[in-house]
Amino acid sequence: MSADINLTFYNYSNAADNPEIVIFQKNVATSFEELTVAWKVIKNCGQGDYHPFSYPMEMKVSASDSWGNYTPQLDAQNGQLFAMELTASGDQLILLGNEAASPNEIDLANNLKQGAINANVYKDGRLLATKTNIPPAQKAVFEFKPTIWIGVASQIVEGQVMNSAVLSEFNTELSLLGIASADIYMTGGGPGPTSTPYQFTLQNVELA
Repeated sequence: MSADINLTFYNYSNAADNPEIVIFQKNVATSFEELTVAWKVIKNCGQGDYHPFSYPMEMKVSASDSWGNYTPQLDAQNGQLFAMELTASGDQLILLGNEAASPNEIDLANNLKQGAINANVYKDGRLLATKTNIPPAQKAVFEFKPTIWIGVASQIVEGQVMNSAVLSEFNTELSLLGIASADIYMTGGGPGPTSTPYQFTLQNVELA
């Protein structure tokens, strides 16, 4: 597995309204309306302040069943297939091997005879993506490009699903492909008629 990518957010904006910075990834394996989770929210980072954080390559998966049970988080890699199965001890999440439909996906199947499940993917201990109400004999498919989306929003809770109206405001996608570390500069903003849209750029990029 690759090492973590070290990122540092810098607030070089003219913002006077203490904006909240939201970072997330999109599950590109599905074409229909997808639930998008606020993976990281940076708050109270004033003008000139900076906020270091890491973007690990590693992911974890877990599931919950219709009985209100939650599985432990299991290490997950692209290409792996997991399944929720009824065992002698009850419902358990099991790694079935490198049997995902694509080497770029993580698949999580509902192999229970009854009851829907929810599938969750975590990165750096925070919820990255979720798929709810997966019926028996169906599966959740997760695939992420090596990019993050970033933007300014308010009243967004880390780890919760964002609605489509909020998502339509986010149009900055930053590629992390081949990067070991980088700074993210936020510029623009500000009060009054001279304000400009917020902009996010990668600076001081060090390649892996």
